[in-house]
Amino acid sequence: MVALFDNEEVGSGSIQGAGAPTMFQAMRRIISCLAEKYVGEGSFERAIRQSFLVSADMAHGVHPNFMDKHEEYHRPEMQKGLVIKHNANQRYATSGVTSFLFQEIGKIHNLPTQEFVVRNDMGCGSTIGPILASGAGIRTVDCGIAQLSMHSVREICGKEDIDIAHKYFKAFYQTFSSIDRKLNVDL
Repeated sequence: MVALFDNEEVGSGSIQGAGAPTMFQAMRRIISCLAEKYVGEGSFERAIRQSFLVSADMAHGVHPNFMDKHEEYHRPEMQKGLVIKHNANQRYATSGVTSFLFQEIGKIHNLPTQEFVVRNDMGCGSTIGPILASGAGIRTVDCGIAQLSMHSVREICGKEDIDIAHKYFKAFYQTFSSIDRKLNVDL
């Protein structure tokens, strides 16, 4: 399933935003239809436990004039692959397990990834990932393409990263279920 939301920048709590009940209602209806022949309690909860959410947004790429704004070994660069985003304060929903599972897709398909960790003394924005992860209890990874000048009138990203992201998301749909089954990760 792919979901695209309005109002992410101004507030996901709108009627059409990620925090609205629409997403969760749609998930329940889909699962109900797919589980029609299976009668039992908890089909929604079981389906959620076996699902995985990729919260795809953009990532703050390192600017050469402001390298000190990033952790030394976590400076996402443009044209170097999809960025997996981490934050100890849960502003991103990525965990160690979800990061590992998502990176395995890149390894299998020879697609580059980078990791972004917010400096402890710096503020951090957020994504819809934590909203959906906490609302549904679904495993989530926050990722994105590195860009400069986020939220300015002239945001910049690398054209190679767009191609890499497309390949990565396609590979996710093709590969994730088999990786998840092999690892048998139970949260």
